[in-house]
Amino acid sequence: MTTVVERFLKYVSYDTQSDEAYDTCPSTKKQLLLANELKRELEEMGASDVRMSEYGYLFARIPDNTGSTSALQEAEASCSTASAHGASGVGQKTTIPALGFISHMDTAPSLTGTNVKPRIVQAYDGKDIVLNAEKQIVMKVSEFPFLADLKGQDLIVTDGTTLLGADDKAGVAEIMTMAEYFLSHPEIPHGEICIGFTPDEEIGRGADRFDVKDFGAAVAYTVDGGPIGEIEYENFNAASGKVRIQGASIHPGDAKLKMKNALLIGMEFQSLLPVFENPMYTEGYEGFYHLDEMSGNVEEAQLNYIIRDHDHEKFEQKKKFFAEAADFLNRKYGKGTVIAKVTDSYYNMKEKIEPCMYLIDTAKEAMTACGIEPEVVPIRGGTDGARLSYMGLPCPNLCTGGYNYHGKYEFIPVDSLHKTAEILVKIASLFS
Repeated sequence: MTTVVERFLKYVSYDTQSDEAYDTCPSTKKQLLLANELKRELEEMGASDVRMSEYGYLFARIPDNTGSTSALQEAEASCSTASAHGASGVGQKTTIPALGFISHMDTAPSLTGTNVKPRIVQAYDGKDIVLNAEKQIVMKVSEFPFLADLKGQDLIVTDGTTLLGADDKAGVAEIMTMAEYFLSHPEIPHGEICIGFTPDEEIGRGADRFDVKDFGAAVAYTVDGGPIGEIEYENFNAASGKVRIQGASIHPGDAKLKMKNALLIGMEFQSLLPVFENPMYTEGYEGFYHLDEMSGNVEEAQLNYIIRDHDHEKFEQKKKFFAEAADFLNRKYGKGTVIAKVTDSYYNMKEKIEPCMYLIDTAKEAMTACGIEPEVVPIRGGTDGARLSYMGLPCPNLCTGGYNYHGKYEFIPVDSLHKTAEILVKIASLFS
């Protein structure tokens, strides 16, 4: 059997960076190279119904080998989705719900994933880690104090010039290791297991072409989280805010009472938003307005925002305030000067998971059985699981074990890879 570490090191050698500049699915053809490798491996393992869609979504199944009734399903038949997929009422004979595990194959556009050179720091000594001596790139304990808690562990790090790709090739490797375990041990009872690997998650399109019906699971987990032990089923409500400002360019020598500087009006728009509702001042369940991009000139300018809040009412208030800021400036500078458009991106999956809280309880039980202390934490971002939950597939998120995603300081402890794969096996076993 191939170890989870061996798989991970192989998968990160594939450059699978997605690119939002392209409208194709997947956005980059290079994602298909890893998809085809995973397809080959699944087929060699003996997985059933291995298929890849024209959009680069890879699905497979490990059939139910129990032929028995699931007590877990019976106890939790109130979950609307499980019921919709064939669960009977409590006390009635029912089949084990098909359980899905999903990870994404792409890596973030924020830093190159070409020619990743992972290195294992053995028995980490708790001190600063020199990633690249030549370029003087150092991961410092003073900047990442949680490193001290990992003293003695083996850590997989970058060479400081690329991201690592643990987000989410760690999840891919862990799911593949779980799959190989069950396929190599048919004597271990389990219900039907559905496996899904998706493209373009990092650019917000991971669920765009996901066929929930074809996937076949009643419930699922994304394996796309952070440090070992984390369980997530609350994410931000999210919207994009696009502000377009029409100015009036006049020669500065003759500009008095004639010029409308679109750049300055853009700055004024930003000044109207609450100062401390900004990512650099928020944590936990606190929402924010994030100015992600600003461009333009005197004649016209544009500002792109992301708007986030866990609480739906506060989310709606933020969107309203955003629009009111534009209205204020239009009253000041003239109708049509500022056009603000807000588009919802995704919603907090909490309301879709709460009827299926056995998913969280099962994950906690599995982690505890594997010697890991479970911790339920909110996601300060999004996840494919949120969109999939609203598409009819309740889908909380599980840890992969990684840290510092999307950058040169990304790393993952070797033990976390092993433990997460073990947790996935245990979760699937608890469904039998």
